[in-house]
Amino acid sequence: MTPAEPVAAVPTDAALIAAWQGGDEQAAAELVRRHARPLTRFLAGAGAPDAELDDLVQETFIRAFRRVNNFRGQCQFRTWLLTIGSNALKDAGRRANRARIVPLDPGLRAAGGDPYEVAVAGETERRLVDGLARLPRMQREVFLLRAQQGMKYDDIAAALRTSPGAARVHYHHAVKRLKEFLT
Repeated sequence: MTPAEPVAAVPTDAALIAAWQGGDEQAAAELVRRHARPLTRFLAGAGAPDAELDDLVQETFIRAFRRVNNFRGQCQFRTWLLTIGSNALKDAGRRANRARIVPLDPGLRAAGGDPYEVAVAGETERRLVDGLARLPRMQREVFLLRAQQGMKYDDIAAALRTSPGAARVHYHHAVKRLKEFLT
């Protein structure tokens, strides 16, 4: 009988940050691999235009890596990263307000599958996106962090600089209003 090979331990975000600060580029790449998809989902749900998502994700990581020495570990790395992403999105929104660009017609997107199902799903998605856009910023961000990212209220509160109780209230109101928009 041969002994089983030891299972390599998955490094924590803190260990990857320390390794990256020590010059390990692969550690930075692993942080990006780990967190890019949830960051993209958050930014898309928060209203980032599809055409700008990749740029916003890249900008978020650039800002995070420039300020990685400021990360003190009071919250999870992902929470800190989503906060930076939220700020990058706000900055992009301010820039966009200064230079209005007319987006392409969303009807030009490729669609597949049963036409009825595509139409129903598209209508529901449109109503949800419209509903999210009509929510106050704090309700929208709390909703996305909780429903989309699965974050706990304590982490949401840390990311958005509010209290866990206030995060719960914002989430409750967001869900209530979104239900009204969808019915």
